[in-house]
Amino acid sequence: MSILLDVQDLVVKFRLRAGDLTALNGINFTLTPGERMGLVGESGAGKSVAGFSIINLISKPGFIASGRVLFEGEEISAYPLEQMRDIRGNRISMIFQDPMMTLNPVLTIGTQMVETIRAHSRVSAAHAREIALEKLSKVYISSPGKRLGQYPHELSGGMRQRVVIAISLLTNPSLIIADEPTTALDVTIQAEVMALLLELCKNEQMGLILITHDLGVVSQVTEKIAVMYAGRIVEQGPTAHIVTSPHHPYTQGLIKALPQGSEQQRRLYQIPGMMPNLTSIPAGCAFHPRCEQAMDICRQEAPTLCATPQAQCLVACHLFRS
Repeated sequence: MSILLDVQDLVVKFRLRAGDLTALNGINFTLTPGERMGLVGESGAGKSVAGFSIINLISKPGFIASGRVLFEGEEISAYPLEQMRDIRGNRISMIFQDPMMTLNPVLTIGTQMVETIRAHSRVSAAHAREIALEKLSKVYISSPGKRLGQYPHELSGGMRQRVVIAISLLTNPSLIIADEPTTALDVTIQAEVMALLLELCKNEQMGLILITHDLGVVSQVTEKIAVMYAGRIVEQGPTAHIVTSPHHPYTQGLIKALPQGSEQQRRLYQIPGMMPNLTSIPAGCAFHPRCEQAMDICRQEAPTLCATPQAQCLVACHLFRS
């Protein structure tokens, strides 16, 4: 099977006066056409940095220190700015967290969609408007002609997020990176947006990287998951295996923290401690200060990803060293 996206040993740093801070430390994953993957972890794990680094959207003082990003066989991490413009928003689209921040409040939806199309394609304004109407209909927005003449503040939160998804589809991309696309939405709208993304990926054969802290959300849509902690991938594998049989203590904690809906668990589980700051990542395994199963070696040596006994997943934990 062909590879759509191949991220190899990616290291991203931020250059500060006190020295370089490592935000991503050698992450690896692949994606095939139409495949859906979740990047999961708490705030500060490096999920969004990973998403931005794929399309080289890291603002200074951040930079890709080493590693490669290959998209459809091309090493796009080495592309200059002008060449990346042909990739961003065209072959790879991104859905950002807050649609109200993504959409321009002083331009109508139609103006923003038409401008996006004409920035990437040599088409007339009338043809661009037809494409915009088609994409709004594809994301099940009622009265799409009317919505084109409205401003973002005239739409509900769920409607705005659908518009953002429609904009990401305007150029028929091969890959969509969705960065917490349901953060500001209520539970019912979240479910609708997730179902919409799933349907679009299946029908259009688009790859999807879903960035979220919510394992409950990611389990509804993705086929595989990469769990991130302090800039590293600590567990990786099929969604069904990771959700039902997590191996890494951090993944186990994330699963236990999900609401269970039973009388026996009235209080939600909380992983003790906090994600470490980039300036003070602990030696050895970065998770060991919060881990109830930490051993002496965990405080001294950082574990590498290795296969679990069933060989279904990869896990970076000294408990599974052969």
